[in-house]
Amino acid sequence: MASPDLPKAALYYFPKSIWSTIHPLCREEKGYAPDEIDLKVVDLHKGEQYAPSYLRLNPNGTVPTLVVPLHKTLSLEIESRYKAIQDSKSIAEFLDKSRSTQSRTHTTSSAPSPSLSPATIAFSAVSEKVIALIRSDAANPNALTILNGHDEESLRVVTEARLWVLTARQQALERLLTDNESASVSVSEKTRRFWETKKNSVAEYLPVLQDAEKPTDQLDGHVRQVRENYWKDSKAAWFALRQALLQLNQEIIGPYVLGDQLSLADLHLAAWLARLVKLSGGTISDDGNTAIGRIEAHTGPAFSLPKDLSVAEARRRAGLPIPDAESNERQNRLAAFWDAVKERPSFKKVYAEGLH
Repeated sequence: MASPDLPKAALYYFPKSIWSTIHPLCREEKGYAPDEIDLKVVDLHKGEQYAPSYLRLNPNGTVPTLVVPLHKTLSLEIESRYKAIQDSKSIAEFLDKSRSTQSRTHTTSSAPSPSLSPATIAFSAVSEKVIALIRSDAANPNALTILNGHDEESLRVVTEARLWVLTARQQALERLLTDNESASVSVSEKTRRFWETKKNSVAEYLPVLQDAEKPTDQLDGHVRQVRENYWKDSKAAWFALRQALLQLNQEIIGPYVLGDQLSLADLHLAAWLARLVKLSGGTISDDGNTAIGRIEAHTGPAFSLPKDLSVAEARRRAGLPIPDAESNERQNRLAAFWDAVKERPSFKKVYAEGLH
């Protein structure tokens, strides 16, 4: 067992963040012990990602950030030096490579450590394309979270979940800007402009949410127009998601992105899809056909993904029970993926309290 005095990596994250969720999935799949990485929560709801101390680690003010000791400074005899990895894709790749039969990290776990990296150049290209699709503007799950109000009732649901968060973030940014003006906090002009930009971005949908309890016919002309513009943006955003869903469904081999073996791309897809299922009214207990059916309906009328994968074959590849091996039933590939990934112990552990 490793000495507790040896330097360890520190993961700055927020448990409900989509991109932060990739890494507990990765740690579980790779067999990391709970004490191998220091976990430090950055409360996005309180705007802690904008604090000067955090911006020194990640100037983008995003989570997660992994701060790792440099390999040549792992000894107790010398002062440790660190580097910050600032995007979820690079962090997942680092976690995958840092625990293997060849790794020199001071592991305290004896669990198996399967490789999650694509085995071929062709598979690497597919993996890169899938992750890029998930991270594209059209598939942005954070934007879809805000733009999930299609009518008065759903707008009130969004308001209940997000108004207090946006308000707290705006207040945090206003305090930082005020402290900077009074010299209580001294930051660069670049950081000040960053705070201003974020404050304006946070404020974009506040007027819509603040008036959500009022029926549309009771709003004055300007506020009513703001709400109607929000609804247009919402419908357009979810409609635009269709193209990303079609492309993802086409790229997946099935049941996982690269076939029958889990890979890094699956961890990204699992976290992203879990949020979309939740936004569409689904739960972790939904089977693949139900979960993806909810998303299809949520994007608007008359949309469905091609059902071109045998249910029996997909379940066989995933190692799942096959109720009827002779069945000719087919399903779309995202549905097969959901059926497979939601049965994994890592997914069940990370989403034990429900989808987020």
